Amino acid sequence: MRPQEIKEELKSLIEQASTTDPSLEIRLKQINRWVKDVKPGSLTAKKFVLFFLQQIIIDARTYLDIKSLTDEDKRQQYYQEMTPCQRYWYSYLFPKWLEEKDPNFETWKKNLMAGNFDQSDTEILTAVAKEIKQRGWDLWQSYIADVAMATDIIVSYELQNPLCVQLTSLSDVNSQDKFTKWKNKLKHWGIERGLFLSYDPGMDGFIKQIVDVSLENSDSLSIGVYLKFNL
Repeated sequence: MRPQEIKEELKSLIEQASTTDPSLEIRLKQINRWVKDVKPGSLTAKKFVLFFLQQIIIDARTYLDIKSLTDEDKRQQYYQEMTPCQRYWYSYLFPKWLEEKDPNFETWKKNLMAGNFDQSDTEILTAVAKEIKQRGWDLWQSYIADVAMATDIIVSYELQNPLCVQLTSLSDVNSQDKFTKWKNKLKHWGIERGLFLSYDPGMDGFIKQIVDVSLENSDSLSIGVYLKFNL
């Protein structure tokens, strides 16, 4: 979608949400105020902002479709047609983000607009996602999960138990501090378990090992456990 189309779609979704879900309406209005004065040419150059806006439009459309189903059986059928990670996102995490205060909302919006994202991290996440999909398992990536919930990926393995995973390089000297902040964010959003996975980008086969550990813990990690794992 082009920037002008995105802005028009945001306005349309705000109008739809006004009669369906006040929490969604408020969030969309906040996002619309954030970008409405940014010129289309400038917005085109901000690829992370565009990616986020495209995701939030898809999320809002899907959420409004779900909210329109007043029959509970039909709503549950809608959820059952989703993958486990999709279902976890739309039935729990996305509504949670709409309903609860996001304490870092203004900060991460500024970082998105400034393009403060590590390209190497993006490339590693792309490789991890590709490996998981090639194996035939479930994966979910979201800018909201990343910037608000300290979750790079949500994975689901054989038992279909979605797990929130945060990846960080072993060379990060602040990894313990990052781990503490990560765990506190997960608890804030009611995420009951998570994996904080440190990797060495110089190690052979580290992408495969990231995937192995993430999928295994999706099945095995207990409720109430926030695991710090170093490859």
